[in-house]
Amino acid sequence: MKLFKILLFALCLILNYSCKLKHIEEKPDSYFFKKNNLIPWSIVGFDVKERTPKERIEMLKRLGFNRYAYGNRPKHIPTMEEEWELAKANHIKIDAVWLYINLRKDQPNNLKADSEAVFENLKKVGLQTQIWIGFEPTYFENLSEEASLEQAVAMVSYLSKRAYALGCKIALYNHGGWFGKPENQLKIIKALPNENLGVVFNFHHAHDELGAYSKDIQMLLPYLWCVNLNGIKANGPKIISIGKGDLEKEMIEQLLDLNYKGPFGILGHVKGGDPELILQENFVGLQSLFPHKN
Repeated sequence: MKLFKILLFALCLILNYSCKLKHIEEKPDSYFFKKNNLIPWSIVGFDVKERTPKERIEMLKRLGFNRYAYGNRPKHIPTMEEEWELAKANHIKIDAVWLYINLRKDQPNNLKADSEAVFENLKKVGLQTQIWIGFEPTYFENLSEEASLEQAVAMVSYLSKRAYALGCKIALYNHGGWFGKPENQLKIIKALPNENLGVVFNFHHAHDELGAYSKDIQMLLPYLWCVNLNGIKANGPKIISIGKGDLEKEMIEQLLDLNYKGPFGILGHVKGGDPELILQENFVGLQSLFPHKN
């Protein structure tokens, strides 16, 4: 009887392992590149058609996306609440909202009106999401490393506590300058171990530091909440469609090899362009790079 129980236990272990292995082998890679795992980004502030909130939600539905990140400009603040309510009503998930900090105008406990409006509208709508924060790059140019870190940590700590009170959390966005460098973002995160901070890594904002890409993503991997994709040519323009570069496929493959689980963002951003056409072109380009993952 004892031998039977041992054999039965061993058989259960083998079956359990086989099921897990089968699940791993059969887990479709398509998950990474299907529309429900892709976050349209830069579709509000860069829209030659100047869509209304209703028109933007209709555009996303027409394209087959059920989520996006909201990146406004000051002119969109009057319609911010309306758009977030419309998204909720149409079952469109808002994965993140954009917050652009200028330390000449924003200070802890004293945000400029445009920054304060983001928190006010989050509270009104009850939207619990990520807040992607970028810092005005030139602010840190004449500061020492110590002063840069001190001021960035103070602001991020303040924003994180305000976000937490609303059920939101802060992600650091590589928008150039001192704050946009991965090694400095990591310093900020480590200086605030009790805050739940993440990183949004943008291919197009890393264009000037492609040689450090492999090192940077390995360093940031534990904190990567989203990677925004773009076509990449070493000597090409900063923003091109996915599939029209010669480096983005290898860069994406490196992320997958590191077991990054997504999500990915795709840009609707070309200055003077139509996000509907740009999103579609980027989606088709991504599928062309990974046809076996469709």
